[in-house]
Amino acid sequence: MKRGEDMLARGDILAARLLYERAASSHYAPAATIVGKTYDPIFLADICAAGVKGEPTLAASWYQRAIVLGDEEARERLGRLKEYGLDHGINYAETEFGEAVRTLTGGKGADLIVDGVGGATLQSSLGCLAYRGRVITFGNAGRDMTTNLDIASMRGNNQTLVGYFLGAELFLTPRPRPMIAQLLDDVAAGKLKVVVDKEFPLEKAADAHAYIESRQAFGRVVLIP
Repeated sequence: MKRGEDMLARGDILAARLLYERAASSHYAPAATIVGKTYDPIFLADICAAGVKGEPTLAASWYQRAIVLGDEEARERLGRLKEYGLDHGINYAETEFGEAVRTLTGGKGADLIVDGVGGATLQSSLGCLAYRGRVITFGNAGRDMTTNLDIASMRGNNQTLVGYFLGAELFLTPRPRPMIAQLLDDVAAGKLKVVVDKEFPLEKAADAHAYIESRQAFGRVVLIP
């Protein structure tokens, strides 16, 4: 949640706590972890928070809640994804996904990884590629702009890292338009299913945004005018 990160960065601990408590009340485990940090004396000291007293008991309580929520949320989502063709799901809150990929592929690694998270996750993607494997990076959802990629192992394994940005394709080439048109036709014909998680009236737009930020959504969230 970018707003909460900004609040913490400028030392507005109480406002950030309220924001993350709201998200945690919607069963969003990472938000519960951050609420715990706003009570954690060590964290508060690390960020030089002034005028906010640490409360270790409350911090421990929120951390425990985050552990419980994370397990339940991840397992529920992975279970639902199997309805849409998922063979193996990796709960990254419990398992380092690079190790899990190696295990699932018998040590071979993945032939293709499509990475929209970026940062340290992109580095892990490179680390679990198969020989002649390819990673396609198309986003930075994790907002990690600090990670410098180590590509030393790629050359010896004949691996490929490719960047993709749909916006450039739309402006510079005609290629994506027929593909997008075909996808829309497939949706209209019922060949592809668009999962709508929840609908909100337009006057509840703020609630819709809060719901999305809570990471509860499984599919699209729709505003109805």
